[in-house]
Amino acid sequence: MSSDGIDKSRRRFLTAATSVVGGAGVVAVAVPFLSSWNPSARAQSAGAPVQADISKLEAGAQIIVKWQGKPVWVVRRDETSLGTLSKITSQLRDPESNESIQPAYAKNETRSIKPEYLVVVGICTHLGCSPTYRPEITADWMGGFFCPCHGSKFDFSGRVYAGVPAPTNLDIPPHRFVAEHVVLIGDDGEA
Repeated sequence: MSSDGIDKSRRRFLTAATSVVGGAGVVAVAVPFLSSWNPSARAQSAGAPVQADISKLEAGAQIIVKWQGKPVWVVRRDETSLGTLSKITSQLRDPESNESIQPAYAKNETRSIKPEYLVVVGICTHLGCSPTYRPEITADWMGGFFCPCHGSKFDFSGRVYAGVPAPTNLDIPPHRFVAEHVVLIGDDGEA
């Protein structure tokens, strides 16, 4: 057979069509395979930063935000509760927060960026119970947080009292204010 009788345009068309169909097949197989490498939406949300609108948070009140499966408390302290912080320093185990987990910008008496707002992980550092917010001030209680499981007490900055089971202050998560009354928990912009 001579090559004169072969339709070269038809051969080119069949070669091109086969290549296009084969390429589409490769893409159809590769897309689901490569997307399976991405973390699930649940996994992404477990570690993702969360925003909290604190514009309606009144002085002395607390809201709870869930971040990484943990309760994070945002407490708006009033002048009275802020005034107790320096009065109880001698009763605290770690008043300077040297042994505690907090970002460098929260290593101060208020353990916060803005003294009015405390952002703290609501899990006792003893055995992982969740303390209760007890803002009332009495003759024998200067207010703060009380863990009913084993009696650990923390002040309005989450600093632990001496002589209680909790070994360290409550943890301060990374956070920053993205607007005047919006706090982003889980990201402090220092990366």
